[in-house]
Amino acid sequence: MLLPIKPVCKTNKVRKDGTSIVSIQYCLDSEKRTLLNTGIAIPPKFWHKKRLFISDEMPTSFGDANQLNEKLKYLIRRAEDIVSLAVRKKIEDPILFLNNFFAQDIDIPRIETKLREEEQKTSLANPRLNLNVNFQIDDYIKSKSQKVSPGMLGIYRNMKDHLQAFEEHRKKEYLKGFNEFQKKQDVRESEEYQKLTITFESFDLDFYESFIDYLSYNHIHRRRKDVIYGLKVNTIGKTIKQLRIFLRNRMRKKIIPPIDLEDFKITEEEVDAIYLPWHEINKIYRVNLSRFPHLIDYRNLFVLGCLTGLRFSDFSTLQPNDVRNGMIHKKQGKSDGWVVIPLRKEALDLFKNEFRNQIPILTSTEFNRHIKTLGKLAGISELIKFSYKKGNKDIIEIKPKHDWITSHTCRRSFCTNEFLAGTPVELIMKISGHKSLKDFYKYIRITPEEAGQKIKELWQQRGEMEMFGRLKKKAS
Repeated sequence: MLLPIKPVCKTNKVRKDGTSIVSIQYCLDSEKRTLLNTGIAIPPKFWHKKRLFISDEMPTSFGDANQLNEKLKYLIRRAEDIVSLAVRKKIEDPILFLNNFFAQDIDIPRIETKLREEEQKTSLANPRLNLNVNFQIDDYIKSKSQKVSPGMLGIYRNMKDHLQAFEEHRKKEYLKGFNEFQKKQDVRESEEYQKLTITFESFDLDFYESFIDYLSYNHIHRRRKDVIYGLKVNTIGKTIKQLRIFLRNRMRKKIIPPIDLEDFKITEEEVDAIYLPWHEINKIYRVNLSRFPHLIDYRNLFVLGCLTGLRFSDFSTLQPNDVRNGMIHKKQGKSDGWVVIPLRKEALDLFKNEFRNQIPILTSTEFNRHIKTLGKLAGISELIKFSYKKGNKDIIEIKPKHDWITSHTCRRSFCTNEFLAGTPVELIMKISGHKSLKDFYKYIRITPEEAGQKIKELWQQRGEMEMFGRLKKKAS
């Protein structure tokens, strides 16, 4: 390859000792050029301008001419190799690249190694270059951090945690077929083992089916005293839903090529959950906590949640400026939409007088634990039987009603009680923030007896308890 590289000796630039520096000149174009210092200095009259080498007539007091010419040839080859590497690697600034590495006493293979390391560092910091799945999920979470509630960020992290746990599980299962000696040798470096690492190429139907099986039967719950295997159907569905959303986000940003997600079905089953009618909420509201003063804030916040229909993330973060003219004006964290909720006397009293316009910081974990105790103290102990699926198995649980109470019970209770009271569904949805009737009706929890009683009340209001006698009178 012919490169614009040649040795030069500036005869018009003579130092005090009567010598001039021999340099290597590299011309990128007519305007961009550089001079590389070879460390060779000779009297300029011994530089052969046409043949570009040092005359052997130069006195040995300035150095051996043959040795200096060999050194010059070596340095020219080195400069040519560095420029060739810059061209091959498509370096944006070859002159800067040449100046940097010519001054360092390292060979071309080491320069290439250094470039690879720099490329790796760059790719790790660039979402469009680093196609590691975990890195991309972290980048996705970061991009959402200012747009969604902390609770949603937790859901994204759970999805990532499930993927990582699945990868670890597959690798452990694979290693079970090898003895300890083999494991220490090349098993982890084998192609089959490396394929168990989750990449964007992993997401196909086989992966989906294996992932669902793992989550259903093998996934171990984190942070539990007892070892519990397998997740509920809806928890698995939530993971698949968020995985699909994440992958589509990366596709839309053209970070990854299109992936067919048609077979990534979101598993779902109707949730068994309780609601508390007003008389049970009243029991909790009036329960004597003189022996349990640490539960007072939890009790007040639970009742406030039942009276407003907000999510825990919203009613636990109410601020003084959220309450104006007897109304809550709140931007919901999950849906990012505004709701306006009228406050009953008890709700306003709780916020203004009990909390003094400032909700204390209470974690959802502690809240869920203490409100079960409140339900027990209030005597809400009716045995309730619910069932759910793990894989293809029906799991049945029977517990006192207070053990089924969670922070979501507040929201379900509000929606169900308003529905039973005859409040139009459209108005309830304006307060609850539900976007669709399908999602809203998932929150309505009434027994067959309550449904029958509600229909009876409607018939009575319309005067239709005696249908055919009324029609006979009209006919006559």
